[in-house]
Amino acid sequence: MQALASLEKAGGEYIARFERHLKHEVEQAWSWLTHNDKLSQWFSELSVEDLREGGIIKFDMRNGTFIDMRIIEVVSNSVLSYTWGEDSVRFELSSEPGGCRMLLIEKIGKITDHTPKDLAGWHVCLDVIEALLDGRTIESRMDLWAVEHEKYKALIAGVNN
Repeated sequence: MQALASLEKAGGEYIARFERHLKHEVEQAWSWLTHNDKLSQWFSELSVEDLREGGIIKFDMRNGTFIDMRIIEVVSNSVLSYTWGEDSVRFELSSEPGGCRMLLIEKIGKITDHTPKDLAGWHVCLDVIEALLDGRTIESRMDLWAVEHEKYKALIAGVNN
């Protein structure tokens, strides 16, 4: 069980930070963020259309429509940042002894009722990436999400008070 993300208010926004220490090289972790055949295994609605700064990651709404998310920054095997609605997500990878560190930073403009759902979703996505890299499967992502969702509701309540 991984630690919850940290959540802090910084100026007019909130910053959620998820950290994972993976037993795999940066290049392997990078491929799960940028290769559509791997990306679809942990976030089936996303696909990389044009992997470059200013390029597009598509979000399939599963109703025949797509949302284009603009790539803000991409540094091969190091940084992938893109818009997420009004917010943004940023993956940072760095080598460390025995593998790599993956940091996911979500900048959130406004906390809504949907925010703990998103945070729990990212938490589970990172757990799934780690499991896939390790050659494991997670039996029920929804069960795991339900547990994490409750924890993120409490985390947000603590930051908002």
